[in-house]
This record gives sequence, structure tokens and C-alpha cells, in this order.
Amino acid sequence: MSMKTFDAVTQSLINRAEAMGIETGINRLESQLPQCGFGQLGSCCRICYMGPCRIDPFGEGASKGVCGATADVIVCRNLLREEVGGAASHVGHARHVVLAFQKMLEGKAPGYKITDRNKLMDIALRLGIKTEDKSDIEIGKEVVGKALEDISNQNGEPMNWLKLSAQSREFEMWKEQGILISNAHNEIEEAMHRTSMGNDADPVNLLLACLKMGLVDGYAGLHMATDFHDILFGTPQITTVEANIGVLDKDKVNIAIHGHNPVLSEKILEWAFKMKEEAKKSGALDINVVGVCCTGNELTMRHGVPLAAHNLQSELVLITGAVDAMVVDMQCIWPSLAMIAECFHTKLITTEPFVKIPGAIHVPFDVEHADEEAKNIVMMAIDSFKERKGEDVHIPKEKSVGFVGFSVEAIVDMLKKIDSSDPLKPIVDNIVNGNIYGVVGFVGCPSIKLRDTFMTEKMTKELLKNNVLVVTTGCTAQICIQAGLMDSSATDKYCGEGLKTVLHALGKAAGFDVPLPPVWHMGSCVDNARIGTLLGALADRIGVKISQLPVAGSAPELVQEKAISIGTWFLALGLLVHIAPSPRILGSPVATNILTKDLENITGGKVYVELDPIKAAAGIISHIKHKRTELGI
Repeated sequence: MSMKTFDAVTQSLINRAEAMGIETGINRLESQLPQCGFGQLGSCCRICYMGPCRIDPFGEGASKGVCGATADVIVCRNLLREEVGGAASHVGHARHVVLAFQKMLEGKAPGYKITDRNKLMDIALRLGIKTEDKSDIEIGKEVVGKALEDISNQNGEPMNWLKLSAQSREFEMWKEQGILISNAHNEIEEAMHRTSMGNDADPVNLLLACLKMGLVDGYAGLHMATDFHDILFGTPQITTVEANIGVLDKDKVNIAIHGHNPVLSEKILEWAFKMKEEAKKSGALDINVVGVCCTGNELTMRHGVPLAAHNLQSELVLITGAVDAMVVDMQCIWPSLAMIAECFHTKLITTEPFVKIPGAIHVPFDVEHADEEAKNIVMMAIDSFKERKGEDVHIPKEKSVGFVGFSVEAIVDMLKKIDSSDPLKPIVDNIVNGNIYGVVGFVGCPSIKLRDTFMTEKMTKELLKNNVLVVTTGCTAQICIQAGLMDSSATDKYCGEGLKTVLHALGKAAGFDVPLPPVWHMGSCVDNARIGTLLGALADRIGVKISQLPVAGSAPELVQEKAISIGTWFLALGLLVHIAPSPRILGSPVATNILTKDLENITGGKVYVELDPIKAAAGIISHIKHKRTELGI
């Protein structure tokens, strides 16, 4: 039995799994404890076959690897490779969506269309594309060309999406530091090259490469993916949704969509709606599509699809016995899902050629045959429902309600109802007068290591009490909505008087009968781009650098390499970035000192590690206070 205790829903399904003899990630983590100290410090090198080499942090063992690499070199190389993993994931995601859009423009993907023409035109104009006397298809093809240049350009010019999305003050700072980027694929290739055996052995140079990889992630990954998602599927608007595993319905065909790419999930949702009558013929009341992880966030932001589970709960949602099919695309897909699905009638369906799991059913999905393949997948779920009859089903009753859909465009549209000529003025005025003491962006995943401490919830509540507005993305957003922090009732329950006043006023202005919630759901992991855009707009409105704003970022339960690359983009923007647990840098005095101290003199950003949620919030508030003092507010 696990030594940890989680929230009621999670715990009830852990108990069910243990009673059924089903192993979960919680069991696997506890069986490994204590984990490797060298690995946690980042001071283990396995790049060449004279190793693996382990550097003793206490000076009692090896001080260098066989090749002479110091702990500083080993840690910084490992960190850069982690960032490559994260950035490659986001750049690959963006490229996938760009190519889907390109095929649609060429008439090869008839199941897709331009949904947000205004976003297409805005991006085209900011890219310097002339739009007069051109069709949307022609303009779209030119936009695609600019996007593909960012993974093919060999002329050394700064990346189009960086010039499109970054603020001028930050751009000039990056230029001065020599970390501007031109081609995402070249940067990823060079990072892997420089960290292979016998190349870069300068830890400072390696850390500068980490900042470059952060820019790759932020612009060729996050911003590009978000922009093309919005063009293809629509820019999110504020709405309310239900969340938690209780959104499953035993009388319906339950399809859980898991992963990150809405190119697949949008089609599954469309065909689930079209095939309702087919489901009813099988004895189901309806088809219930629910979201898991970030593709769930994509669907909830645009369509109000219920959010069933964050990544840590992806195993547990299957343990209900109520999921007829879990359809996955890319990233954060645990191999264990196939083993758990086999314990029930559930079909685990993989769809990407680079994401295959033994025991799963593989249905190749491509945009040229999207409707045919989505229809096939939904039919498989309906057939699976027929097999569920008589099977033991346990769906926890608990579910929450919350506001989602806080795209920058939706926020600005809301603020225009207060000041149509200067929509950001109400936010800026309330930052200046202290009603909004600061803003913190929460990103990342739920970690088994910290979930039983309720790290994210406790930090959030402490910040709200001190009038700090919280914006969030990814699975961290799902933690918050399950905890009721995106419900309007949380405003009076948790906020300081200043923030409470602002949220009541905004709720009224937006046309709601209730205040806005104190935690704003801004989307999936790639939608961290929206946080960057919002901060950039505020900085431009005030006339300062992003690094001068009373803001911070936090990955309160670090899990993924993607969180490391996102966090490094935040560092490049000049933010304090809180992380728990520590990134694997403590084995290097140089990396630790630069990232937690000296970097502040270069970009304005720095890393802050704290595992206690109240102390972590206090450290962030102290940083915000310092920034306010420097601004004279």
C-alpha cells in the first residue's frame, strides 16, 4: 500500500487499483526509493562508453570523468540535452500543425478549414506579408512559407516567429548576448553536436546554449503551435466547463482523448457528435468525449469539453472501468496505460508513427484521411461499449466547475468593455495601485513526488491571499480547476481584498453575474505562448522590459523536459522561475551559481528552488515586492 495520501478522487482510485492488484506509477516510484543521488544532482555522464562516470559531490571520489569533464561540464551538458528534448517536442508539435495547415491549403486535407481568419490576417501583416487582392488560401500559403523557413533557413537571419512574437527590448538584449536564433532544427542539431563526446567543455558557453534552446522552444515551438491552432480551430473564448474524473458517465460511450495535438482530437470530437445515433443503437445514451492532459485543454478551451484527468490521473481514469477508448497522439503517454487497459474492456488507441505502445491498437492518423480514420476510431469506442456490459465500474462522484478560455484575445475583448480605446489600462492601473500585487504563471505537470503535499494548491492560495493573480496552463491548470480555484466562488474564498475587488469588477464588465475566478486557464502547454504575449503586452503598455514587471513563473511540480525548456524561455524573458523539485543542476557549483544568481545580471531572470509551498509563495511575493519598489509603485 502506498505511503502517500492524495485528494479524495485520486485516492479512491488508487485504493481500487491496489484492491484489484493493478500497479500504478505511485507503486513504481516507491519501489525505486531512494533514487540515484548522482542522477538527481545531474553529475552522472553516460555520453560515451568509457563511462558512465559519476562525480562525487563531497570530493571523496572521482572529480572528473575519464575524458576530463568536470562536474560543471557534465551538469551543463545534461541540462542542455534535457532542453533539447523539451524544445524538440514543441517544435515537432508546431511543425505537425503547420504541415496539416499546408495540406488543407493545397486541398489535400478537406476535413479542415480556416476557422479564425482574423488571426491569419493579423499574423500575415505582422510577418510583413501583403494581403491586398489575395485570397485567404494565398495568404495562408505565404504564412506557411514563413513558418517553414524557421526550420530550414540557412542565412543566419533571426527566426521569423521570434521577430513576430518577441518584444523589441528583449530582442535587442538577446542580440547583445549573441543568443538570437535562426533555424530551430539547426539549433537542436548543434546542441546535440556540442554535447557529444569531445566538444563544448565550457559550462558558461553551454548555459548560453541553454538560453538559445529556450528561445527555440518559445518561438518555433510554443508561439508557432498556438498561432496555427487558433487559425485552424479558433481562438478560445471564456466559458465554463466541468472537471475531474466524475465527468465520466457509465451510461454513455466514454472516449478519453489524451496527448497534445488538436489536429486529431478535433476530428474525434466532430465524429463523436455525428455518430450519436450509432451509439444509441448499441444501448448507450450518448457519446461522452472527455479530455486528459493537454489535448483535453485544447478541446475545453474551444468547445467546453469536460476535463477528466491530468497526466498523473491518466492511469486512474482507466481504473474506473468506464472508459471505452482512450485515444492518444503525442507526449506524456505513459507506457503503463496499455497494461492497465488490458485489465478492462478499454481500447488504448495510438495514432502517431513515433508513439507506439505494445498492447495498444495502432490506427495511423493522417490529415488527408482524417474523417475516415476518426469515424473508424469512434466506431471502435462504440463497439468497446458493448463489451463493457456487466463489468465493474467505479466513477467517483466528485467534479468541479470552472472558467476556461482566457486567450489574450478574450482577455483584451473583455477589457475593451471597460476601456475600448486602451483595454490594458484597467489591468495596469490595478497593478500600479496594488489591487493586483503581481502576476504569476503556473506551468507544468503533477508530480507523484509532490502531489500528496498539494504543492500547487497551497502555493496558489497563498499567492491569492496576497493579491497575486495566477494564470496557468497544462496539467497544472487541471490541478487548479479540480481544486475549485477556477470557480467564481474561489474569488471571495481565497483572494485578498484588492484582487477580489478587481475580479468582481471584471466579472461584471464581462457580462457574468459572478466575479471572474482568481486563477485564469490560458490553455495547454504550448499555450504558455499566451502568457508570454500577455506579459509582453503589459510591458509594452507600461514602457518597460518584461524583466521589470512584478511577475514570476513557476513549475511547482516539475516532471517533463518540456517544463525545463519552457522555464528556460521564461528565464530568457527575464522572469524569476520557481521550480520544485530542483532541476538537476546542484552537482555543478558553476551552473547553480549562474542560474540562481548571476543570470539576473544578463537577462533579469533567475531560478528559485523551494519545495515548501508556503515558503515558495513567500519567496515569489518578496521578488514581486522588489520589482514593485524598482518601478516606484
